[in-house]
Amino acid sequence: MVLDHVERVAYPARSNRANAVALERFCTHFGFEPMAFGSADSAGREIYHTNVLMCIGSAFAIVGLDLIPEIRRRDEIAVRLRQSGRELIVLGEEQISELAGNAMELAGSAGPLLAISTRAKAALSNDQRAQLRHHATLLPLSVSSIELAGGSVRRMLAGVHLTRRTA
Repeated sequence: MVLDHVERVAYPARSNRANAVALERFCTHFGFEPMAFGSADSAGREIYHTNVLMCIGSAFAIVGLDLIPEIRRRDEIAVRLRQSGRELIVLGEEQISELAGNAMELAGSAGPLLAISTRAKAALSNDQRAQLRHHATLLPLSVSSIELAGGSVRRMLAGVHLTRRTA
């Protein structure tokens, strides 16, 4: 699942790797609203990881909306992300297959960074790269050996979203 830590929304794509009971327990325990959805490519194969088709940053959201076949749910997700004040950057299926959705925003000393593979960055259009650069410095990483195994940048990182302690 991909988490929106600001709006407290959990976005899991339904698959054999997502469990409804575990989702409900997580959301109840940590105060998130579940927003589960189905996803599939044009051949009808479900998307096995939500982070393959979605990345939520502080001021943007990258999402493969066309891979969400339930039109009503697709629209609800798009509206929800836009209402949070984020710029929506929509990826196509080809870009998803190049792992363009598998990115992660990091906090840098000079502002937000977007960790993204060089392969994924190359799959983005010039306009999409410009949209992203408006919100974060792109940090392309060469992870071709990881991508051969089906992973990419997001699956190599873990976010820490703790409240800062005061001294």
